[in-house]
Amino acid sequence: MDDLNELERQRRLKLERIRGRGIDPYPPRANRTHTTAQARALLEADPVPASPPQAVIAGRLVAVRVMGKASFAHVEDGEGRLQVYARQDDLGAEAYELFRHDLDLGDYVEMGGFMFRTKTGEVTLHAQSLRLLSKALRPPPEKWHGLKDQEQRYRQRYLDLLSNDESRRVFVLRSRIVSAIRRYLDGQGFLEVETPTLQPLYGGATARPFTTHHNTLDTDLYLRISDELYLKRLIVGGFERVYEIGKDFRNEGIDTTHVPEFTMMECYAAYWDYHAVMSLVENMISTVAQEVLGSQQVTYREHTVSLTPPWKRITMRDAILNETDLDIMQTADLPALSTEIKRLGLKVEPARTWGKQVEELFGAYVEPKLVQPTFITEYPVDISPLAKKKPGESRIVERFEAFVATMECGNAFSELNDPQDQRDRFVELGKAAAQGDEETHPVDEDYILAMEYGMPPTGGLGIGIDRLTMLLLNQTAIREVILFPSLRQRDG
Repeated sequence: MDDLNELERQRRLKLERIRGRGIDPYPPRANRTHTTAQARALLEADPVPASPPQAVIAGRLVAVRVMGKASFAHVEDGEGRLQVYARQDDLGAEAYELFRHDLDLGDYVEMGGFMFRTKTGEVTLHAQSLRLLSKALRPPPEKWHGLKDQEQRYRQRYLDLLSNDESRRVFVLRSRIVSAIRRYLDGQGFLEVETPTLQPLYGGATARPFTTHHNTLDTDLYLRISDELYLKRLIVGGFERVYEIGKDFRNEGIDTTHVPEFTMMECYAAYWDYHAVMSLVENMISTVAQEVLGSQQVTYREHTVSLTPPWKRITMRDAILNETDLDIMQTADLPALSTEIKRLGLKVEPARTWGKQVEELFGAYVEPKLVQPTFITEYPVDISPLAKKKPGESRIVERFEAFVATMECGNAFSELNDPQDQRDRFVELGKAAAQGDEETHPVDEDYILAMEYGMPPTGGLGIGIDRLTMLLLNQTAIREVILFPSLRQRDG
């Protein structure tokens, strides 16, 4: 125990003392009859019962005030905390000795007795039995100040949840957001499905994958970067509305809105186009906000945002034109676009293709101003390899991204269902890969084969659950809404 501090050393000495009395400090089961909230409700439902209601509660010991042969304590479980009154005359000398000298804050205990109100009116359990359920060998973080160190909060999330009520609230509400999305999609006739996480070929997005190796098959596999291509195979197979909520993995950098492991909701509906998907998005997100938060108005950073439909719709062309006076459709190719950018004195990173340069313009001059919910529509074809072209246009596809409070939180297409067009686009992307683009899309022959059996007109959507949670709960870093985010390994 040389590396332990004094508090931890004392806790281990108490553990030895408890065992020396023949008490199991880690018994195999508890005998709880009521949560703290249920025990409290026994008196709140009947303030003057004929006889005191009985309850056995279990939870962490979070406060103790010893006053000789009588003491007060607070026990906390997943539903709240309850005051406990303990006397030596009721518990017996041995149990009270355990309570007074060998229990510590953070220990799990089980206490049974009857409910009453103190002179100040506080609902309290008058303890008549005590049992130790789990001895904590390390002291909990100080509850009053909470756990402040960001790195420690992410690495030891259990301590963060123990000491920070706001963190617990965020993750409870995140779970409710996901449940509300499921209910909404189920109500719209979508079927929840599961598709492979390990894939022989990655696809559905432009990103670098994580690679692993299957020993028995002696083959490399990839962690999926998207669910899209498998979900669209199900559309080919006759399921008309499908969705999946699951983890995707992209071998990319980490910042306030990006992590390599994240949660996506993707859904696909036969006989829809991107206009129908826009209606789904604005109605679903506003409904989820109302159900989880009780309001369709949210605050994110310094912005107050109304999620009530209808949301604004504007083409990427018009959005860029409004902010820069540059009409992208009046430029025939990348050299012409570059000339206009230079003429107007616009500052953007150079790109390899016309579409990517348009995307850079949009990111620099439009995206930071998209505060109220907005659908940006009609994207360049060379950055949208899975989307259907707009009729009469060779360079533009039927695609939108949803932006709220300057953050992109959804991406959707009228899905490309022409197998020859799809093959041609994959081949073009292969040329980009040959020129060093590590995030291009590989040719997926099996997916093209599926399309050749016939795929109906389809609308598809992907929404990042983590970013949506950030938006609804006003969290400015993605790691605040992921229980166990990816972190750099510590040395040693």
